[in-house]
Amino acid sequence: MNSRKRRPVWWRIIRGVLLTVVLLAGVALITAWQVGAWNMLYDNKSHDTEPPYFAEVLQRPAILVFSKTNSFRHKEGIAGGNEFFRRLALKNDWGFFHTENGAVFNATDLARFDAVIFNNATGDMLNAAQEQAFQTWMLNGGGWLGIHAAGDSSHLDWQWYRDNLIGATFTAHIMGPQFQIASIETEDYAHPVMRDIPVQWSHEEEWYSWARSPREEGFHILATVDEDSYSPEQNAPWISNDLRMGDHPVVWTNCVGKGRSLYSAMGHRQYVYMVPHIRTLMENGLNWVMGLSAGQCPSGNAVVTAEAVAAAEPADAVEPANAAEPEDEAGSEDAAGSEDAAGSEGAIEIIPLY
Repeated sequence: MNSRKRRPVWWRIIRGVLLTVVLLAGVALITAWQVGAWNMLYDNKSHDTEPPYFAEVLQRPAILVFSKTNSFRHKEGIAGGNEFFRRLALKNDWGFFHTENGAVFNATDLARFDAVIFNNATGDMLNAAQEQAFQTWMLNGGGWLGIHAAGDSSHLDWQWYRDNLIGATFTAHIMGPQFQIASIETEDYAHPVMRDIPVQWSHEEEWYSWARSPREEGFHILATVDEDSYSPEQNAPWISNDLRMGDHPVVWTNCVGKGRSLYSAMGHRQYVYMVPHIRTLMENGLNWVMGLSAGQCPSGNAVVTAEAVAAAEPADAVEPANAAEPEDEAGSEDAAGSEDAAGSEGAIEIIPLY
């Protein structure tokens, strides 16, 4: 005969509730990890201190692909972009290096590169000295390409970045549905970045919105999205926001001292890098920011203030990344073998570049 007392009903109910809460919390944490939102659950301000190792001198011109994420991580877009830019560098005989180590932002290592790509990089990625090194490098002639999440709200603590590279304050992205096909209108079809891109074309994206158009802060707009061609709204449980901007740019440039910057709002998912117009835009864009294609920044387009220049120029100023290299420093890099192991993503299948 079993003499063990049966637990009270109230105790069994509490135990059931607690087990359910633990189970749901576990599912939520796993989901957050899978979708890339893990770093949004806590304030991640980790900064690297030891720069990555460079096995050999890079072929010039050279591109640095940086995809560190201290906030939301766009896993698909990062993997697709890393592989696309690696192949693009091989095609054009450019030096290539990928890392998620923020300590690469120092005077010596930045001088190896002609362009830096923020491939969906998010959050507080760099410490003050690293930010300053990058700012000086840009002002002295560096080229920058920012993709998608490089323009989100996770960068707002870095005021210089927001004012000189983005020129707008992110508000939200569409939801319900999250990805929509919209019509893109090329505004400056004569610009080198937009060469061989149609005047109007369609693209499916998680469309971002900003509080105001970067045009209002002097940035040069290359393409806009037609807000009548999709539903620019954020619809989710307990949320309903109208994200219309009126003037809604998705590709724009700026002159930053002697440097050039280009931002593209497109790039959330891997498939983006299979879209011919996006591939053309990215290749044109890198040629332009590195000064390899004709066409200078429009006059009167720079928004760099005297205070920003003073703040970004330490005693050891970074030399322009596109300055001529000594003859004995020329070299080529095996792109696949020279990636920083700590930050490299695995290779993916992608349509060949040529």
